[in-house]
Amino acid sequence: MSAASLIHPNWDLAPARITDGFSLEVTAKEEASLRAVAPRIAPETPVAVAYLPSEDVRGRVAAAVAVRALGFEPMPHFSARRITSVAEFEYYLQAVVEQAGVRRCFIVAGDPPEPIGPFADTSALLATGAFERSGIRAIGIGGHPDGHPNMSPDQCWSAIDTKVADIGARGMAPLIVTQFGFDPDAAIAWLGELRARGIDVPVRLGVPGPAGIKRLLGYAARCGVGASASILRKYGISVTNLLGSAGPDRLVDAFVRGLGPEHGKVRLHFFPFGGLDKTLDWIAGYERKQDMV
Repeated sequence: MSAASLIHPNWDLAPARITDGFSLEVTAKEEASLRAVAPRIAPETPVAVAYLPSEDVRGRVAAAVAVRALGFEPMPHFSARRITSVAEFEYYLQAVVEQAGVRRCFIVAGDPPEPIGPFADTSALLATGAFERSGIRAIGIGGHPDGHPNMSPDQCWSAIDTKVADIGARGMAPLIVTQFGFDPDAAIAWLGELRARGIDVPVRLGVPGPAGIKRLLGYAARCGVGASASILRKYGISVTNLLGSAGPDRLVDAFVRGLGPEHGKVRLHFFPFGGLDKTLDWIAGYERKQDMV
């Protein structure tokens, strides 16, 4: 079994279309919405369960259980600085493993400048050894093609190097999932540098699903995503007209043109800011367009 297949068996298949093997991100509050659109999603699709401060452990566990029951692959998030205690961390991990059959997790430091509990960063979560003891096969970490609001580029690359090595040393497979962005050139350049540094792990490029323009820019501001006038024009948004909605057509078109074998294993990860149904509508329409080429 390859390291990539530990993350998901589909990584060993060459995608025919840029959207093949995509993954989705949901919150605990979107469980009902996920059930409604489940027939439109391929079996075993990876579905990440976000770790929001407005949602509790019970809701997150229930969402992971629903993802598994619907035939998809749950990948719960663990936000290090938002976890209040070792007991809470171990309870959540054990609950999703036992109740939802979780085999893959995603770790992130989280937004608070200071940790609420004992974990200052993702490395502290890894250092507990709890993931490998629980049978977790793969760990996802974040990538920031547009830069990180609190870290220099050198610090970002050092963090990726360290975490990829640590995850591998613990017998698990590393995966990188990037923050969503509007600039395809930045994403492709970042991916090229990643490979030039010898980091060959699978990568999921974050893509914002279609949503209202003001809503997209609101998420971008909260997540530290670059959204200058020139980048937005490249994406298809005019700063003089923030009405209406925008989809990622130009972004994904650029990925189709710019990604090649030298970029290694790459798939898309959709953030459905405008709703799961609209994101799936967009994916289906884009696939029809690809099939006609």
